[in-house]
Amino acid sequence: MFGQGINFGSLAAVAQVVVADFLVIAGGGGGGRGSTAGAAANGGAGGAGGFRTSYGSTSGGGASNESQITLTDGVTYTFTVGAGGAGGSGNTSPGVQGDSSSIAATGLTTITSIGGGYGAQGTSGATAGAGGSGGGGSNTASAGGSGTANQGFAGGAGVSSVQSGGGGGASEAGNTDGGKLGGDGLAVSITGSSVTYAGGGSGGTYAGGATPGGDGGGGASGAGSLNASAGATNTGGGGGGSGMNASGVCGNGGAGGSGLIVFRLPTAAYSGSTTGSPTVTTDGSDTIIKFTGSGSYTHS
Repeated sequence: MFGQGINFGSLAAVAQVVVADFLVIAGGGGGGRGSTAGAAANGGAGGAGGFRTSYGSTSGGGASNESQITLTDGVTYTFTVGAGGAGGSGNTSPGVQGDSSSIAATGLTTITSIGGGYGAQGTSGATAGAGGSGGGGSNTASAGGSGTANQGFAGGAGVSSVQSGGGGGASEAGNTDGGKLGGDGLAVSITGSSVTYAGGGSGGTYAGGATPGGDGGGGASGAGSLNASAGATNTGGGGGGSGMNASGVCGNGGAGGSGLIVFRLPTAAYSGSTTGSPTVTTDGSDTIIKFTGSGSYTHS
C-alpha cells in the first residue's frame, strides 16, 4: 500500500527571514577653550561619537561586530541622528557633549551610540567628559574622559606643560599617535567603499603649528589664538581644543561633527518607504539607506 500523498500546494508558505546591517555613529564632542583664568592652560579636545556596527568584523572600542537586525513586516524603524556638541567659547568653557544617535522600533532593543565626551576647559583641575569616546584633558595634567565599552576609547590626559590631551576615537585612545593626538576612528565598508569615521580631536597648544586630529573626522587643535577646527560633518569626529598665544589670547574650541546612520538590506526586500530624505544607493544585491538627519524606514 502506498502512503498518502502530500499536497505540497496546501503547505503554508515559509516566511522569508530578512536581516539588515547597520552603522550608528553619534555626534562628536566639542573641544574645550583655552583660558587665562587662574592657572592659564589650553583646552582639551572633544571625543568622537560612539560607533556601533554589525557590518564587517569590528565595531567601536575594539569590540567584535554586533548582530544584524531581523526585520519585521509592517514595523517602522526610526533613526535619530545626533548633532555634534558645541566648542567652548567662554573664558572658562569646556566643550559640550555630542548628542546620541539611535535606531528604535517595536520589538527591537534600541541601538544607541552615545555622544562624544567634551574636551576640558583650560583651567587648573578641569575635567574632561565621558562619552562614546572620551574628551581630552587640559595641559594642567587633568585626565581624559572615559569611553563607552563597545563604542570608543578614552580621551588622553594633558600631554605636557604646553599641549592638552586628544579626544578618544573609535579605534584608539587619545594621545596614541604622538604628534597626531586625536585617537583614530574606524574604517567600515557598509556603504560600498571603505570610509573612516569617529576620530577624536586634537588638544590645544601654545603658539606654534596646529596639531591634526585623528583619522575619521577629528578636528585639528587651535594653535595660539586661532580657533580650533570642528569635527567633520556626518563622521562623529571630535572637535579640536583651543590654545593660547604668548599674550594670553585664546581661540575657541571646535564643535564636534554630526553623526550618521546607515541601514543596509537586500534590494529584493526593500520597500522604498522612507521619511527624512535619506540617500539611497545600491551595492551589488543590497540597498543602502544613509541618514544624515533623522528619519524612518517602514518594512513590508
